[in-house]
Amino acid sequence: MKLGAFSVSLNVKDIEVSKAFYHKLGFEEVGGDIQQKWLILRNETVTIGLFQGMFDRNIMTFNPGWDNQASPLANFEDIRMLQKKLKTQKITILNAADESTTGPASFSIEDPDGNPILFDQHV
Repeated sequence: MKLGAFSVSLNVKDIEVSKAFYHKLGFEEVGGDIQQKWLILRNETVTIGLFQGMFDRNIMTFNPGWDNQASPLANFEDIRMLQKKLKTQKITILNAADESTTGPASFSIEDPDGNPILFDQHV
């Protein structure tokens, strides 16, 4: 199963403080909008998202259709196919993607310990 590019979406208390901290670690902004309280940062092949007030916990995120630089891939496993495969493995789908559509979509699951995992396809 090809899940796509991986990142961690962090629930932060103060986006300005978090931005300054991660800049010290060598992360650079590659997307987002600080006025809307979210930023995407990258250090080489590692991507993190900083999100203030958007969700309760940190979230592991996979982006089908993207490489680790957020560039579209010519060949990838569509999110609806991933969702179908997980359903056949008896994994509960939360916020399911509409399987009758194409293009951008998302769904989420939780691991056995309740850690959220988001599958978010942008292409």
